[in-house]
Amino acid sequence: MIHPKRLTRGVFLALAILGAAPLVPTSMPVFGTAIVQAQEQLVGSVLFEGNKRFSDEQLLAMVDVSASGIVTQERIASDIESIRQAYDKDGFRSIGVTARTEAIADGRIRVTFVVNEGERAGIAAINFTGNNSIDSGSLKNNLLTKETGILSWLFRDDTYDEQKIAVDRERVRLYYANRGYPDAQVTSVGEYDASRNAYFINFTVNEGERYEFGNVGIETSIDGLNTNVLTGTVQTGQGSRYSVTDLQKTIEDMSYEATSQGYSFADVRARVDRDAANRTLNVTYLVDEGPRVYVERINITGNTKTRDFVIRRELEFAEGDPFNRSMVVRGRSNIQDLGYFSAVDISTQAGSAPDKVVINIAVTEQSTGDYGATAGYSTNDGILGEISLTERNFLGRGQYLRAAIGASESGQTYDFSFTEPRFMGLKVSAGVDAYHRITDESETNFYGSESTGGQLRFGVPLTRDLSATIFAGGERKVIVDVEDNPQYQSTLVVDGEEYYKAFIGYTLTWNGVDNVKKPTEGFYGTFTQQYIGWDHNLIKTEARGRYFIPLLDDSGIVASIKGQAGVINALDDAGVSSVEAFNPGSSLIRGFEGRGLGPRLTTGEYLGATAYAGISGEIQFPIPVLPESYGLSGAVWADAAWVDGMPAYGDNTVSPGSTDEPIRASVGASLLWDSPFGPLRGDFAHVLNQSSEDRTQVFQLTLSTLL
Repeated sequence: MIHPKRLTRGVFLALAILGAAPLVPTSMPVFGTAIVQAQEQLVGSVLFEGNKRFSDEQLLAMVDVSASGIVTQERIASDIESIRQAYDKDGFRSIGVTARTEAIADGRIRVTFVVNEGERAGIAAINFTGNNSIDSGSLKNNLLTKETGILSWLFRDDTYDEQKIAVDRERVRLYYANRGYPDAQVTSVGEYDASRNAYFINFTVNEGERYEFGNVGIETSIDGLNTNVLTGTVQTGQGSRYSVTDLQKTIEDMSYEATSQGYSFADVRARVDRDAANRTLNVTYLVDEGPRVYVERINITGNTKTRDFVIRRELEFAEGDPFNRSMVVRGRSNIQDLGYFSAVDISTQAGSAPDKVVINIAVTEQSTGDYGATAGYSTNDGILGEISLTERNFLGRGQYLRAAIGASESGQTYDFSFTEPRFMGLKVSAGVDAYHRITDESETNFYGSESTGGQLRFGVPLTRDLSATIFAGGERKVIVDVEDNPQYQSTLVVDGEEYYKAFIGYTLTWNGVDNVKKPTEGFYGTFTQQYIGWDHNLIKTEARGRYFIPLLDDSGIVASIKGQAGVINALDDAGVSSVEAFNPGSSLIRGFEGRGLGPRLTTGEYLGATAYAGISGEIQFPIPVLPESYGLSGAVWADAAWVDGMPAYGDNTVSPGSTDEPIRASVGASLLWDSPFGPLRGDFAHVLNQSSEDRTQVFQLTLSTLL
């Protein structure tokens, strides 16, 4: 009996003797001292040359030829096309890919793919026609595709992709549909200019007529349903411009509220009647009993890292519960908001019986870990840097973990934080924070310190917009470096002195803004109160809030008013120690240094304050001459603040020049950058009112915060 492998080897040998063509394309030269016989065309290795955009590992995943494969003309040609398509999709229109083979030891073949990348094609211009009501700049800001700019090499958002352009068309249509134009239609054409190696994209908009919401009503056939409560979920107020998002959000919230009242099968639909003459859309929300369908099974796919239970707990329903489409929509939003997935798709299919349905959830995971080293500059701390490790989905369990080491000209910091978002399976978050901070003696701080502490915290949502956090912890602070600099010697503390404190408190947070990262309307505020004991006996209270309102529709101009206040009350005759006093500075009013305003001793040492209040008005606006993809915007503002209250200062004398004016005021302008390292802002300030010994500054660079 002839062995099959010997028969195959014999056939290959016969083909070679008869002069069969080699299994390598003629356009792919074969290097070596002799032509390799067909039966020996086994791949020994696969190499790549000229590739910069994709690594060898990435390209290797694109090709079928492998170290255990067999070289064929068709397989290599297919691999060349796979590489070419990957580069073409990434914007490399002039990509060239060839392959060469050469014989190596053991009769095997080395395959080398040679890549000539060329230059990546960008987006020369994005133009709009037919947009009579909304300016092109606002529409461009809403696109995923961006024009090529000086930062395109970093963001890589100027790649022409047909699928992304299709998404952009829908984004423009929805942009119009949320601003009063329900009939808007959008088409696009992309043209490649070989001479510039760039695309010109033209969007054509047919706006249609602008509509407002007219009469709004609720009708229900469900006995016992409280429609007065449902009215509170309506976001389509009479006279407001038509918005498809507000319409859908009202349907979702109304269905959720009906479910909360015990009507799990409630089905909410919106009947929209058009009044073309008055350009209004009258809306009637119909709340009826839907079909009694139950969830038979929930299938989850695509989550290679994230555990199933992390996804299931965001659904607010389980297998065997009533099926409610609005609850499914809300669940999808909850899963997307986790930030673990780049895409979340939910579909349904018939179950094993007419009253059962199967829900399929397909997710696409994205990176949730960040690590690296950053460096920067702050006008308060000078040159600073940080090495950090952050994981937002630790071990696939949805837990948050962060560890960081930082250093600046004023000291060092060591921080650790861990959060379990669903403690014991409840809608309660639990976390622990620990830190060690070293502050050096400086001109503004007459003594150094080493602080070690930590806290436990628990958070719980109270309503849709209001949440509460309860925390408790302790700290040990040691005073150091009091006498290191003879020019700055503290008379308030003693070198080696230790302060111990234990604290317990709570924070209420109201989040009513439309977007936490870049709010345009709504209110965001916090109220914190804590008791500080052990070596102290204090109650510390602080409140902060900011209200946002868009000034002009679709202009990107947003006004805000921010208020903040704080007070420390001593519960005994010892008063408030300067180590626990407020240190108001640029975070309260711009134009002043850190620890630059408030009571100060005649020696120049800063005391701090026991009470403060401030108000700020600001207008942010896009910079017209710069593309939105740069992440740059401008602002003008005015600040005013009141600082008062004396901490305990022993037998020292307070300098009158530090308290002769309790009211401070400043005005200025800012440049804001949504950088890859975080939101930065540079403030240029002019101080209008100050105390004689306040320390001011014209410019400061800080991280931009919501409050």
